[in-house]
Amino acid sequence: MAQLDGICAAVRTEFDRVDEAREEALATSRRIIRNAATTIKHVHRREFAEAAALLAETKQMAAELIAGVAGFPTIAGAGFVQDALKECAEALILTAVVRGEDVPLPAEAGLPPAPYLNGMAEVVGELRRHVLDLIREEDPARAEPVLSTMDDIYHAIMSFDYPDAVSLGLRHRADAARGLVERTRGDLTNALQAARLERRLADLRARLPEDTS
Repeated sequence: MAQLDGICAAVRTEFDRVDEAREEALATSRRIIRNAATTIKHVHRREFAEAAALLAETKQMAAELIAGVAGFPTIAGAGFVQDALKECAEALILTAVVRGEDVPLPAEAGLPPAPYLNGMAEVVGELRRHVLDLIREEDPARAEPVLSTMDDIYHAIMSFDYPDAVSLGLRHRADAARGLVERTRGDLTNALQAARLERRLADLRARLPEDTS
């Protein structure tokens, strides 16, 4: 085993490369997740200029992350990398939907398909929050197209029947999305019915003669 020292030295050099790439990817992933969360917060507050600036930064970091792990398959497939890309996709898709813009294709967004679809699935929860905000603002009519989008997303992601190893758990997120869509449908139906009743009562009050006694 005279060559043992050489074997260990070669392996150690490779492990050092992998470890350095992993640490860099981990740090970048954390920044992406923070930026994506802040972008989503800005979108819900209708602070679209701030959201757009932060989203551009997040997309750039996602591109750097993908490039940085390209030569390291074990890192590229790691959960923390896929989660970061998923969060980037969620912020990107939510911004487009709320602003009424076209949702980019995964290739246009520079994101792999599986985390992109999982990010789309999680947008359903953020859109539910958007619907509830509109209901609280007494504007349920504007929430109807949002619910329709939620329903479209659910049916789209349900069409992908692949193992978790391929879809990264998309089926579980699709099941969660179904419950969110149905609860939101119930909330919005109640709000629309209440709004119609209020309009009818207001119309009835306007038709009643004034009390002159």
